[in-house]
Amino acid sequence: MPIPQIYRGSLALLTDLYELTMAYGYWKSGVHEREAVFSLSFREHPFRGGYTVAAGLEAVVEWIAGLRFTADDIGYLGSLRDAGDGRLFEQEFLDYLRSLVFRCDVDGVPEGTVVFPRQPLLQVRGPILQAQILETAVLNLINFQSLVATKAARVSMAARGDPVIEFGLRRAQGIDGGLSASRAAYIGGCSATSNTLAGKLFGIPVRGTVAHSWVMSFDSEQEAFDAWARAMPSNSVFLVDTYDTLTGVGHAIEAGRWLQKRGHRFGGVRLDSGDLAYLSIEARKLLDEAGFRDALVLASNNLDEYIVASLKEQGAAIGAWGVGTHLVTAYDDPALGGVYKLTAIRRDSREPWSYRLKLSEQVHKASIPGVLQVRRYRSGAECVGDMTYDLQLGVPHSPLIVDPVDSSRQKRIPPGAEWDDLLVPVFRQGKQVIQLPGLSSIRDRVRAQLQSFHPSILRLVNPHEYPAGLADNLSELRDRIFRELRAT
Repeated sequence: MPIPQIYRGSLALLTDLYELTMAYGYWKSGVHEREAVFSLSFREHPFRGGYTVAAGLEAVVEWIAGLRFTADDIGYLGSLRDAGDGRLFEQEFLDYLRSLVFRCDVDGVPEGTVVFPRQPLLQVRGPILQAQILETAVLNLINFQSLVATKAARVSMAARGDPVIEFGLRRAQGIDGGLSASRAAYIGGCSATSNTLAGKLFGIPVRGTVAHSWVMSFDSEQEAFDAWARAMPSNSVFLVDTYDTLTGVGHAIEAGRWLQKRGHRFGGVRLDSGDLAYLSIEARKLLDEAGFRDALVLASNNLDEYIVASLKEQGAAIGAWGVGTHLVTAYDDPALGGVYKLTAIRRDSREPWSYRLKLSEQVHKASIPGVLQVRRYRSGAECVGDMTYDLQLGVPHSPLIVDPVDSSRQKRIPPGAEWDDLLVPVFRQGKQVIQLPGLSSIRDRVRAQLQSFHPSILRLVNPHEYPAGLADNLSELRDRIFRELRAT
C-alpha cells in the first residue's frame, strides 16, 4: 500500500477548500444526508489520440480507505478565518467531521481499461456531503495516472514490441509526480523504470547503468569502459556518446571482448544524442562485425511516440528505448481535464432519482445526468461501441448509441452483440468490496484491451473516432432537461 507508506499522516485535507465550505453549507442547511450521485469523466482524449487508458483506481481505494479527519486536521480547520475575521467553521461542524465515517458506494472502471470521453470512470453514490468531499482527491489521483498510462501505451505501441524503459524521475513534477508517473508508465506498457523507490514500492523492474560523468571522470573513454566492465560485468551497457559516438562503440566492443573472455555477456551500447537512425545502424554494423549480434543498441534523448515511430520508419537499428521527460510530464498535453459532476439526487432511498445536469454555453461541457453505467459491445473479439445508460431508465431493447455532442451521429448495435458493463463495485456502504489486481495484471489488461480495438482507433495521427455515446433514451432525457432548464 504505497500511499500509507509514503504519507504516514492523514490525507483528509488533500482537497480544495471549497469542498469543505460546501460540506459545511450542506450541513448548515440540513441536507447533508441527502443521497447524491457524482460521476467522474473527461471531455477529450489527450495527445490528439483516439483512446485513453484508465489508471489510478488503486490510489483512490487507498485514499478513501484511510479517510479520517484527525485531531490535527480539525485543529487546522478550526484556525481558519472568514473575511470578517471570524471562525470559518463552527465547532459543531468540526465535531461532525471528526466523527465522520465514510458510507458511500463507489463504482469504478478497472485500471488498465481503455476508456472514452464523457463516460464515467468513477461513480460515487451516498450522502451528498461525503460524496462532495471526495472530488478533488479522486480527480488528482485518476487524472495524472490516466494521462501518463496513455502516453506510455502510445510510446510502447510505437516501439512495436521493443522494451521501453521509463527514465523520467529527474524531470518529473516532484517526488509524488515521479512515483505516480513510474507506476502509470509501467501500466501503460513500459518494461522497467530507473526510479528505484518506485521499484521498491510497486515491484516494477528497475534498470540503470552509467551517466556521462562516469566516462568523464576517467582519463580516457576506454579506461572508463574497462573500469565499468570490471565493476559490473553483468550490467554492461555502455554510454557511448560522451565524445564521439562511433569511436565510443569501438571502445565498448573492446570492453565487451574483455567481458566475453571471462564468461560474461556484453549487454550493449546506449545512444543519447545525435542522429539516432544513422548512428544506431552504424553501431549495429560494428557490433555485428565484432561478433556481438546479441548486444543491444538502446536509445534515449528526449524521445516520444512520434520520434520512436519515425525512427522505426527510418529503419533504425534500436532494440530498446529509454523515454523520460516527454513521458513522465506528459509533455505535449499535461492535463487530462477530468471533471466530477453531480448527476442525480434524492431525499432518501424511497424516492425516485431527480436528475441533475450542468448546462454550458459550450455544448461539449454539458454534463450527463443519471445513475450511470457503461456497456461495451463486441462483435467477436473486436469492440464496436460503448453506450452510457441510466440504471433507472434501463437499456433500450434495440440499443442505439447517440453522440452526446452531435445527436445526428448515431450507431445502432446489431442484435445478439455480446457486452460487458465497465463500472464494477469498489465500495459498498464505505466498505471495500473489490480485490485489487497486481500491477502486472493491470499491465496485461492494457495490452489485451488495446488488441480488442480496430487499429484505426489506435494510430498516432488522425485516429478514427470510436463510437462512444449515450443510450437513445438517456439522450432524449438529457435533451428534455436541457429544454426545461433553458426555459426557466
